[in-house]
Formats: sequence, structure tokens, C-alpha cells
Amino acid sequence: MIISRTPYRLSFFGGGTDYPEWYAGHGGAVLSAAINRYCHLTCRWLPPFFEHRSRIVYSRIEDVPDNASIRHPAVRECLRHLGITDGIEIHHDGDLPKMTGLGTSSSFAVGLLNALHRLLGHPAPSPMQLAIEAIHLERDLCRENVGSQDQTAAAFGGLNHIAFAPDGAISVTPVGLSAGRLAEFESSLMLFFTGFSRYASKVVAEQLGNIPRKTRELSEMAAMVPEGLRILRGTGPMGDFGRLLHESWMLKRSLSSRVSTPEIDAMYTAARAAGALGGKIAGAGGGGFLLLFVPPDRRAAVRTALSGLLHVPFRIDFTGSGILYANPTPVEPPT
Repeated sequence: MIISRTPYRLSFFGGGTDYPEWYAGHGGAVLSAAINRYCHLTCRWLPPFFEHRSRIVYSRIEDVPDNASIRHPAVRECLRHLGITDGIEIHHDGDLPKMTGLGTSSSFAVGLLNALHRLLGHPAPSPMQLAIEAIHLERDLCRENVGSQDQTAAAFGGLNHIAFAPDGAISVTPVGLSAGRLAEFESSLMLFFTGFSRYASKVVAEQLGNIPRKTRELSEMAAMVPEGLRILRGTGPMGDFGRLLHESWMLKRSLSSRVSTPEIDAMYTAARAAGALGGKIAGAGGGGFLLLFVPPDRRAAVRTALSGLLHVPFRIDFTGSGILYANPTPVEPPT
């Protein structure tokens, strides 16, 4: 039995430039962080004593006669990708709901690949191998409209500057901060669940179709990545990061009619009136989690202003996708 744990992520700047449809022609970059909210996956070979061949447990339970019959696309295509035809049991447990903008599907893909490689007895994959395989799984095998930042953030963990070259190469540069600066940054971030979920691929489809008409906006959003890095690494007011986040959100809203809604705009306006300096809807937009940058002395006021929403405390995760438990003896598929 193998149990993997993979963090979800928050993206601050550069979102939208991590799609090949953009960075193949312009290059791209994001500033993002993994957070200490996780996707857990338990994988084991299923003994041949049941009516079903394999069992997959997530928001539904699938008992299937063969792995080709699995309905969960990422599980089915991952097993096919790794050549697994033996009976298997996979259980998913997530700390946060899916379709909420925190890269949950990509964390699932990364964690599943990590666990299955170990179950097969393969050498431990590197974070970059996991990221590249997960991007291939989601984009090419499952045909999802996803970018390349979520898988990378989930695999590596940490607070990172992630760059995407036109030739497809990905580079990850950790953002090193002093303990005091990191604590100041973390204490200024607040996360609220809007209560709305959405299918990100549909939101992204409109954004991708708008790319030829949104070159200026995307270029400005990409330029905010080095500015955000300068603020974090400097000694000036941390509040400048929040104000830059507000500018980025205003640009992001212009990318597609699906990015925000009147309800989300009302939440954001209330938070700003209570003292938040900036914020954004996590992920593609349209619902999910509202990330806010709030001076510590205004946190209580913002919580009061958004008292109808669930507040989710978090810190930055620096571990990335890992294995919590591995059977200490070699495990082979039953025959």
C-alpha cells in the first residue's frame, strides 16, 4: 500500500500565461505558492477475491470489471499511461472541494502518478518528472483545458517563480524569504470559500479563445510577476503586494465574462471596504475561493464583513508531493 500527499496551490501573478497557447509564442511566468491543504491518495493492488477487478473511491465509488471501464478520466488514463492492467484499489481524500480554483485536479494527477510509480517499484520520480507527466496526463490524455502551473506547484511545493519557455521548458526558482518576511506575508493572506464551484475547463475555454484579442492584458499580467518578486524580496511595505494584486484582478476580470460574477464582485467590494488591499478569485475564476491580501490589523474587520463565508486558514507548504506511507516490503500484483 502507498499513501501520497500532495498540496493544493494559490497563484498570485501571471495566471493565464502558463497555457501553451500563450507561452509558445510569448513565454510565460507565474508567482505561486503551494499551501498546507492536501490531496491524499491511497493505492494498493486489489486481491482477486471480489466480483470487481478494481475499485476507485472518490466522490463516487466505481467497482469495475477492468481498468478500461473506469469513468474517472485521470485515473483511467493514468493507469493506461503506466501500463497497469492488474486489479487496483484507489481511495481519494481531499482537504478542500474540487472545482474551486486551487488546482485540485492537478494535485490529484500529481499525487496519483507519485503513488503509482512507487506501487510499481519505480525509482522515486523527481518533482519535475511528476509535473511534466501530470501536464501530459491532463492536457494530452484527458484533453482538459489546463495550464502548466498547477501541476508544477503541486509537485515542487513552496513559494516559487515558475517560468515557461516558448519551447515548453519549465524552470522553477524558489523565492527565498527571511523567516520574518515570510511570516509577514503569510499573516497578510486570507482565504474564503464563496460557496460557488465551477468547471474550470469551461471558464478557461473562453479565455483561450480571447487570447489573440487580449495580448496587452496578458503581457501586463506577466509583467506583474517580477514586480511581485521585487516587493517580496525587498524591505519596503508588504502592502504594495496587495495593491498589485488588486491591479492584477482588475486585468484578469477583463479576460473573460466568466471570470467574475455580481455576487463575487459584491464580496470583493465588501472586503476592500473593510480593509483588504487586494485579492482575486483563485484559479480560472467564476467561483471557488476568494484570496485576499489583508493587513494583520484589518483581519478581524474583513472576517466580520465576510461573516457569511467560510474562512480557511492556511500556510505555505514547502514539501511538495510526497509519500506518507509505503509498504516496507516489495509489493507485486496478485496473480
